Amino acid sequence: MHGAPAYPFGEPVATDLHPRYAEVRAEQALTRVDMQYGGEAWLATRHADIKVVLADPRFSRAATVGKDVPRVRKAFEEQNIVSMDDPEHGRLRKLVAKAFTVRRVELIRPRAQQIADDLLDRLIASGKTGDLASQYAWMLPITVICEMLAVPLEDHYKFRGWIDTWLTIGNEHTLEEMNEARFEKLPEYMGSLIAKRRAEPGDDLLSALVAARDEEDRLSEEELITMSIALLATGHHTTANQLANHLYILLSRREQWERLVAEPELLPTAIEELLRVTPLSPYSENTRIAVEDIEVGGQLVKAGEAVMIFPAVGNRDPRVFAAPEELDLTRKHNPHIAFGHGIHHCLGAPLARLELQVALGTLLRRLPSLELAVPAEEVPWKSDHVVRGVAALPVRW
Repeated sequence: MHGAPAYPFGEPVATDLHPRYAEVRAEQALTRVDMQYGGEAWLATRHADIKVVLADPRFSRAATVGKDVPRVRKAFEEQNIVSMDDPEHGRLRKLVAKAFTVRRVELIRPRAQQIADDLLDRLIASGKTGDLASQYAWMLPITVICEMLAVPLEDHYKFRGWIDTWLTIGNEHTLEEMNEARFEKLPEYMGSLIAKRRAEPGDDLLSALVAARDEEDRLSEEELITMSIALLATGHHTTANQLANHLYILLSRREQWERLVAEPELLPTAIEELLRVTPLSPYSENTRIAVEDIEVGGQLVKAGEAVMIFPAVGNRDPRVFAAPEELDLTRKHNPHIAFGHGIHHCLGAPLARLELQVALGTLLRRLPSLELAVPAEEVPWKSDHVVRGVAALPVRW
């Protein structure tokens, strides 16, 4: 147990995974690591073992809340839907789940297409070059989630800044700055929107949550605010970053972009493959605590011990995926866990898939000559964020 290697293994580079992950995955099911904060933990790197940790109720997320557990982030885990166990998690999830079913989300497609076309019209009108991240990849998911929640789109500069500060690892922001964004600025902002929805309810998701709070007493005021913040943040932050990352991968491997231009019918399988190979986070996060002794992959995890998971590493497990390091846009068998697994499987997965389909499909159709305006190695990447993403994606067409 002594002398565990320091984690993270190294600084992230673009969408690459540190080579040490493949080594430890080959060596043993769980690897002991010394986390940046909170001490030592087990790191699960194999697809099957990650799924066990994500799905088995003997691994608790709630046990991490407010505690100095092993983790990468400076801040302690806070109480929200992502850090809850059942039955509390299930109670809150049911309140919003119907808004994110495949059938309900499909109704958004025409509007998402209109948003994508409007954004591209503006981009093309501005000249022959642009930043595909800020001018397109970010604005599509932000506009969609703002309309779903009835959040004023013109406020996105404000709430994006607070969300970006909150969702950092804490190397470039102080804990005070992170906590101010999450526990002061965002609740104050969301509270003002909730007050407006109370006075003038509409046909939107935030109004439905207010009604569930006020008329049905199905969640507390604090839960209402926390849930609304979580929906606003996760409703755009992850998809926006992943969309830009997917574009970076395709444009930095030009032959893949050209194949999709020539064969747009490959888009659905291509998106699943891009989700598989693109790390959502730079490092393992979302610590879980074993609430009783449990064996994972032949390794005993004792009650009270922490386990870290990194789905991106499981998504390259050769036990599950043929040629796992290759980007195969035609890959048929693709049981990736990019959206998680178990009770915390991403609620917004249908919406994310729709937005990726619309955003990528529109670019392939309207800007087939799209290419990077700088060498791939010169594309800037965000640092200190819990979600991996480019800082800008300079392109020309």
